[in-house]
Amino acid sequence: MRAAVLWFLPMALATFTEKDNCDRTCGNVSVPFPFGLDESCAWNSNLVLNCSHTLAPPTLFLGSSIPVLNISVENGTMTIGEYIAYDCYDQSGRRLDGSDPHPWITVGEDGPYTFSDTRNKLTVFGCNTLALISDAAGTFGSGCFAYCLEDIDFKAESTCSGLGCCQLSIPKSLRSLNISMASITNYTSVWNFSSCGSAFVVDQESFNVSDYELPVPDDMRKDVFSRVVLDWVVQRNSNCEEARSNLSSYACGANSTCSDFTNGQGYRCFCEAGYTGNPYASPLSPGCQDINECKDPEQYPCHGNCKNTSGNYTCDCPFGMTGDGKFRCQTSRLVIIAAVLVPVTLCIIVSGLLLFICKRRAKERYFRQNGGEILKHQRVKIFTEAELAKATDNYNASNKLGEGGFASVYKGRLDGNFLIAVKKPKDVPIKNLKDMNKDRSLSTHDEFMHEISIISQVNHKNLVKLLGICLETKVPLLVYEFIPNGTLYHHIHDKRSTILRSWKNCLRIIHSDVKSLNILLDEKYSAKVSDFGASVLISPGKTHVAERVQGTIGYLDPQYLSTGELTTKSDVYSFGVILVELLTGETPTRRTKSGERVSIVESFISAVKNRTLLHMIDFEASNEGEMREIEEVGLLARKCLNFKSVNRPTMREVAEQLARINKNLWANPQNDEETQSLLDEPRPDSLLSSITGMNKPDSAFLSVFDIEAATTSSSVVFDIEATTTSSSV
Repeated sequence: MRAAVLWFLPMALATFTEKDNCDRTCGNVSVPFPFGLDESCAWNSNLVLNCSHTLAPPTLFLGSSIPVLNISVENGTMTIGEYIAYDCYDQSGRRLDGSDPHPWITVGEDGPYTFSDTRNKLTVFGCNTLALISDAAGTFGSGCFAYCLEDIDFKAESTCSGLGCCQLSIPKSLRSLNISMASITNYTSVWNFSSCGSAFVVDQESFNVSDYELPVPDDMRKDVFSRVVLDWVVQRNSNCEEARSNLSSYACGANSTCSDFTNGQGYRCFCEAGYTGNPYASPLSPGCQDINECKDPEQYPCHGNCKNTSGNYTCDCPFGMTGDGKFRCQTSRLVIIAAVLVPVTLCIIVSGLLLFICKRRAKERYFRQNGGEILKHQRVKIFTEAELAKATDNYNASNKLGEGGFASVYKGRLDGNFLIAVKKPKDVPIKNLKDMNKDRSLSTHDEFMHEISIISQVNHKNLVKLLGICLETKVPLLVYEFIPNGTLYHHIHDKRSTILRSWKNCLRIIHSDVKSLNILLDEKYSAKVSDFGASVLISPGKTHVAERVQGTIGYLDPQYLSTGELTTKSDVYSFGVILVELLTGETPTRRTKSGERVSIVESFISAVKNRTLLHMIDFEASNEGEMREIEEVGLLARKCLNFKSVNRPTMREVAEQLARINKNLWANPQNDEETQSLLDEPRPDSLLSSITGMNKPDSAFLSVFDIEAATTSSSVVFDIEATTTSSSV
């Protein structure tokens, strides 16, 4: 029987003084403090080890026969070599010489060493092999059985599961181990592939089952041993609290911490977190030293800027990134936002400056193109684009009075609470450049410049006054007086105003416009003609051939529809439709339930012819005189509606006839208000020519009607490009 006996030396003095020439190695094994090879180099006598120089290389022993393979002061462990137990038989079942089935080992019942229960396990190899383990005091006993019926390839196995190999954990605080091996059949049943068994305690961190095979007699060598881990304490009969109470006998050095041993009595020292080295106090030992974590990024990761500190380190994420640099850095939201906002903001600023410059240059160019250099020296009210935008609340939809094909009209309010109506051109798409060049007279710009020309040359109390213009846009903005009571169309059709219940009021409203949408009513319900954007100036008795037909269905001269020729008699027909509309309260055209469009004109002409007009009128005559006036107006309307234009009266004849019907109402058609200029100042012909290239004050008006028209319930509508007037206005 082999035995490993540890003879302990007497306790050393409590105060330790390490001499300068202590030998800290034995062969290839380091002997760190608190261990030593003699009492003067160890913390106490229990930690003195033996170095045998009779062996080559020199071998370190615990006691006299337990080889020491490694000492760790950081983990408080010692790795020793334990000889492996073998139990081998011949074919007849007789135990072979050299077998050692009952080994035992002890590390001293009173010493600082115990077998590590967390690192070691009893391991058994063999077929039909039983191994029992116990301590010397008989307080512990257990075992395991390895069984197999054929040869085992352990290289294919990853654990000891009982098939040819089994393992058993050991309890805490063991200081001695006894192993006892046996075989049920002495391997006679498996002798052809296994005649031996082996048992040993081994460190599981260094053990790999695939490194082993079933033992054979040749394995029974005395120099083969397993690696076993011991836990050790610096002082067994004391704990941390007691040791710290007497600093002269306290073994832990600077930057270290004391830990009571959990696998028995005593205490151990460990370096504090962030420090490494020997935690035990020694005059010649540097003790626990700060770890420079920044130099070991694999063990101490840092994804940013690493800075070493005492016992620790900091890792700040790079500029523009957030997070814990020890784990992960990610781009800061603020940086992302800034990275996006900065170029976007710069782009917006630069774009804004360029846009501002371009707009300013565009305004200057438009101002020159629209005759601003000439008009600014005249006594003409010229508004800026900003003034009109402010007046209309930036053309808020709630201020829109109406719109047509070329423009929208907005209610505005100037300083001093003065109401205006602003005619703003719309962006009308032109299909192609060829169409634009073919008919320049129909472009939005020409429409507006044409309207300026006409409204500047005509003076009449029943025309909407042009208050001023804005020349800073591609198409000028026109500023008119605000007419508060809406259109005649609204009063006839939308709510049949009480003002029209009076025949005298109807006579006062009647004038020579072409449709009720373009007849506006002021606060006194006097008629005001609006919009001359598409009007054509022609001399009396002449004709004009329109290159395209536009207009409002029901008001168009039927002869114009068939020939395309506009004459002053075309206005007469449209005026006749207005008379019918006013008398009957009906729209010029309407759809039946079946969807068919019918004209009120035909019914009206038939009623006049059959003298049943009074059955169609939308109000009651107050006396016989008014009844005669209504019939006379009906006859006049019938003449105006004659299909052949040559058979229609002129507008002057129409005006004279209306004057005869009610002399008092139209007694003074040429008063001072009629001669007032719509721009408040006389306009020289050269000025008008510079704006529109037109200078025909003796011409009559002829309109190209716009099909689209709009109105509101309480305000004037100007954007009806089809408005016309005749020479009698």
